[in-house]
Amino acid sequence: MQLLQSYVDGIITTALEEDIHYVDVTTDYLLPEGHTGAAYYIAKADGVVCGIDIAARVFELVGGGVTFRSHVKDGDRVKKGDILAEMEGSTATLLKGERTALNLLQHMSGIATVTARCVELVKGTNASITDTRKTLPGLRRLQKYAVTVGGGKNHRYNLSDGAMLKDNHIDVYGGITAAVTALRSKLGHMVKIEVEVRTLAELQEALAVGCEIIMLDNMDCPTMAEAVKLTNGRALLEASGNVTEANIAQVAATGVDIISLGALTHSVQCFDISMRFKK
Repeated sequence: MQLLQSYVDGIITTALEEDIHYVDVTTDYLLPEGHTGAAYYIAKADGVVCGIDIAARVFELVGGGVTFRSHVKDGDRVKKGDILAEMEGSTATLLKGERTALNLLQHMSGIATVTARCVELVKGTNASITDTRKTLPGLRRLQKYAVTVGGGKNHRYNLSDGAMLKDNHIDVYGGITAAVTALRSKLGHMVKIEVEVRTLAELQEALAVGCEIIMLDNMDCPTMAEAVKLTNGRALLEASGNVTEANIAQVAATGVDIISLGALTHSVQCFDISMRFKK
């Protein structure tokens, strides 16, 4: 997966304009023109790096004049104390870009790290780990990229990618069969239909109408295991709701095909990285 450079630059530019506005009153008034320095990134925990090239790009866009030497690439596992990158050049550029670069690098690395832990916890089962649309506005592509770096897969990018009948769609339309039949009569052949079900009775209705993907919404593990038996390979089953690192192995053991977690993106803890100047 490769992020479009114009998209990345747009995110960085927006973040820099938000952070600096028109002048950095500390750096611009403190340092003489031409002042140079050297700094480095250090990991303060164990995890998976993501966004290192984006961090480097921040310094190019905020002022330039910095040489950025990365010692890692996206997807690399690092240990506490590892040096991730070294930078030399304009001190003003380094100081102005420090927070924006770290915000993006720490957030993306946090997503990749948590995703990698979840992937490891379900190893040996049939389940793949995916994200959801519970992303921060404007950052969806960065966040979904970070999920893939951590070894996960992406769910829909947006509402145009696939038809997904959630409980509210079903409730307002009048039932699973009616909603699926209406959608199928209008969708193109490339668009699949996923249906959210809350009970085994709804699962059986979704199977009867020929749904390709069925989301098991907030079901407990025994019920999901029964759903896997009833489905018997006739549709992909996605477990969603109340999944945590503490119970994800149990969820995967039920035999579901997909486990989606909004927490990968909407409430992930940043990976702890510091930028330090060499004295």
